[in-house]
Amino acid sequence: MRKTYPALAAIDLTDIPTGLLATDALLKRSPIAFIRAGTITGGRWLALFGGTTAAVEEALAAALERGQEALADHVLLPDVHPDLYAAVHGVRQAAGEGSLLVMETSTVPALLRAVETVLKGTSVRLAELRLADAGLAGKGVAVVRGELADVEAADALARSSLQRHPAAFSSRVVSAPHQATLLQLAHGTAFATARVVELEGEEA
Repeated sequence: MRKTYPALAAIDLTDIPTGLLATDALLKRSPIAFIRAGTITGGRWLALFGGTTAAVEEALAAALERGQEALADHVLLPDVHPDLYAAVHGVRQAAGEGSLLVMETSTVPALLRAVETVLKGTSVRLAELRLADAGLAGKGVAVVRGELADVEAADALARSSLQRHPAAFSSRVVSAPHQATLLQLAHGTAFATARVVELEGEEA
């Protein structure tokens, strides 16, 4: 998917009325691409938007001004990686072969920050991006794939990128995933969309 704007931002607020007020403020401040906004699990409010770097900076500043007392986390990516841009817009890539890195953050902005860092800093590919959808309790989850050395480097980079931010981070490297794991990942990590994978040697 071709990028139509360079910058991406997200803001996560702990109070829904304040979240709506902050979103209205950012929409009024500057011309942006409004991706989506709304309530997420835990009684929080999440807004995603993009545009030129200057417009996104101004819009985010307006949202922070209005929502500061309810701010959980926020992020501004001035030159968002094309794979992350596509994933935010719902484009999925095949899991493919190789090792896997599974990352979980307590906020969506933290996940976007970590994924952006590893995509730009290593040769891994983004296999899945989940942003506070059903069952995640407002968390973000991502899976990247690649050669083991790249996946391990990505893990270290992700941890480093979040050291100065409040969000919790968890990750695991799957060095040699089972074929059934890769087949399952092709349909995503959500249990609701999981499909039966028959293993060789099973008895009827």
